Amino acid sequence: MSSDATSLRSLIDKWVASTPASPIRLTRLTYAKRRSVRCVRAESIRASGSLAIFFFRHDDGAWCVFPPMSERPTMRALMKVQ
Repeated sequence: MSSDATSLRSLIDKWVASTPASPIRLTRLTYAKRRSVRCVRAESIRASGSLAIFFFRHDDGAWCVFPPMSERPTMRALMKVQ
């Protein structure tokens, strides 16, 4: 995990402040195309409406509100030694 990583709990508290009147509901989602993308949906019902934010787990263990970058194709050269 990166040294500047923040815990999921502190990120949820920062983005979606929980109150007794509006508790937070968490849903875990996993998308598997080529690789597993782990994310959590935090939802809170408020007087002004529903607020939902997705948190994505990156390869270094950090949680962010943006998804990790997908792997791009790379070109490699093979050097033959004679």
